[in-house]
Amino acid sequence: MDSSSPRSRRIAPVVAMAAAVALTLAGCSSSSGGKKSEESADGASAGKASTPQMTVALVTHQSPGDTFWDIVRKGAEAAAAKDNVKLVYSADPSAGGQANLVQNAIDQKVDGIAITLAKPDALKDVVSKAKAAKIPVVGLNSGVSDWQKLGLMEFFGQDETVAGEALGKRLNEAGAKKAVCVIQEQGNIGLTQRCDGVKKTFTGSTEVLYVNGTDMPSVKSTITAKLNQDKAIDYVVTLGAPFALTATQSVSESGSKAKVATFDLNKSLTSAISKGTVEFAVDQQPYLQGYLAIDSLWLYKNNGNYMGGGEQPVLTGPAFVDKSNVDAVAAFAAKGTR
Repeated sequence: MDSSSPRSRRIAPVVAMAAAVALTLAGCSSSSGGKKSEESADGASAGKASTPQMTVALVTHQSPGDTFWDIVRKGAEAAAAKDNVKLVYSADPSAGGQANLVQNAIDQKVDGIAITLAKPDALKDVVSKAKAAKIPVVGLNSGVSDWQKLGLMEFFGQDETVAGEALGKRLNEAGAKKAVCVIQEQGNIGLTQRCDGVKKTFTGSTEVLYVNGTDMPSVKSTITAKLNQDKAIDYVVTLGAPFALTATQSVSESGSKAKVATFDLNKSLTSAISKGTVEFAVDQQPYLQGYLAIDSLWLYKNNGNYMGGGEQPVLTGPAFVDKSNVDAVAAFAAKGTR
C-alpha cells in the first residue's frame, strides 16, 4: 500500500515474503514454454526461468462476471510467465463444483494446485486426495483461518476478521451511527468474517443485508429498498468493488444521505473514491495473491522454499485507500493490477 497515506489510517500488512523476493527470477517468458537465458551467473538464470515447465492449477470460487478475479489471474499469469509455468485456471462459485475442479486437476497430475477456501469444509476431502497424490497445495484469498487445518502448505491473503475490525474503527472515526453490511454470497466464510469484524469494533449498530451477487439489478433494488425502509442508515458497507458502485446508485435513487465504503478495488472504484461517491476501500492486493501463490509453488519445486515457514500466512492486506492516496493507486488500477 502507498506509504504516503497517514500512519493512523493504515493497517500495515505483515508480509513474510523476503525469500520470494530474493529467490524469484525477474523478467517474463511465455506460459507455453521458456528457454534458457543467454547469460547466467553462478548457475542462476538471468531474466527468466530456465527450469523445466511445470503445470499449476489455480481453482477459485469466482462467480461469473466478478472482475475481482481478473486481477488475481493477472498476478498469477505474470508469475507463470516468469517461472515457465503452464497455468490452468478454473472456477466455480458452488463448493461442490469447486471441489470437482480440484479433483480434475489431481486427475490431470498437475505439479501444484492453488485454491481459495471460501467454503473450506467442502474442500477438505479433495485436498486430502491431492496430498495423497503428492501434489503440493497452497491457498489464497479465502481461508486464512482454515488453511493449516486442511494441511495446505502456504496461504496468501488477508485476515478478513482483522480487515473488518479495521473498517469498523474507521467508521467510528467518521462518526457513523448505523451501518448495513452487504453480503453478496451466503455461506462464504470470508465475507461473513468481514461483517463480523465490522460489528466487533464499530460502536454504532450493524445490520447484515444479504443480496444475490450474481444479479446486479437485484442487488441495487435490495439495497435501495433497505435505504428507503431505514433512513437512519448512514453507511453502506459492501464487500466488493462492483457492489459499492451499485450501492452508490441505490443511495442516489433512495434519496438517502448514507455514505458508501467497501472492501476491494478496481479501476472504476478508484475513480469513485476520487470523486467522493465512495469514501474509502480496504485493499487486499489480489494481484499479489495470485502472483505469490503461483511463484511459491515454483519456489517449492525448484528450491524447497516455504513462505511463512509453513506456520504463518503471508498477509497481503488490509490497507486503506481513500482520497489521500488514491491517485498513487489509480495508475495501477487502470492497468488492471490493483
